[in-house]
Amino acid sequence: MRVLYFFPWLLLFVGCHYLPFSSGKLSGQDEKYPDYWEAIIERQIIQLETNPSEPYSVNLWIVNIENKPYVYAGDNYAAWVKNIESDPRVVLKSGNSLYKLRAQRVLNADFFKRFAVVWEEKYGNRPRNENYSETYLFQLSRREER
Repeated sequence: MRVLYFFPWLLLFVGCHYLPFSSGKLSGQDEKYPDYWEAIIERQIIQLETNPSEPYSVNLWIVNIENKPYVYAGDNYAAWVKNIESDPRVVLKSGNSLYKLRAQRVLNADFFKRFAVVWEEKYGNRPRNENYSETYLFQLSRREER
């Protein structure tokens, strides 16, 4: 009987690659900053690596607004959000491609309304907390190497 109890949990963890489990450094093929993001981030889930000195990566949902990628933590002050506050350098992985980027928090009420519409179009639901000042929305942009 215990097997029947654990079986659904096993399926949940094995079958859900989109859960926000963390890992370390991402591997893949380094790519140049793309002219167009649409095909790259059409996937439901991408991976984002933060904290270059001690890489920390998570699976995230992503949207494209005006040919720019945006990732969202909601009002969850997650480890990856804290890492970005300390060092905005990130790596986005889509498929086997890696893109070295810079993350910048977006704190604009009008833009957040637009983001919420795009989020709902892609994922079928609006963000749970729509108070832009309480949430963590990041635009990913070209990173100049130091």
